[in-house]
Amino acid sequence: MGELDLDLQFSGEVWTWRGPAPFYFLTVPDDESAQLQEVARAVTYGWGMLPVRARIGGTGWTTSLWPKDGRYVLPLKVAVRRAERIDEGDTVTARLTLP
Repeated sequence: MGELDLDLQFSGEVWTWRGPAPFYFLTVPDDESAQLQEVARAVTYGWGMLPVRARIGGTGWTTSLWPKDGRYVLPLKVAVRRAERIDEGDTVTARLTLP
């Protein structure tokens, strides 16, 4: 794995943060978050946000991981959740690559 190579796959449970509108997330596990932190300094663009290409099932999109409690969280767009029929509490598998 080169300095900026990133290709991770992980599974987790979808959770929500209920602000003015609910936001849906998938938490990146500890080991994968540690790998992301190794490349983050070279690609982050502020507030620790990390740009990635994500894929769940047949749906891919470009987004940014958010740092939270020493790990990262993957925000799940409405279009992705609809396309893949994802709801809170579902266990899904995501793949992340650097753009």
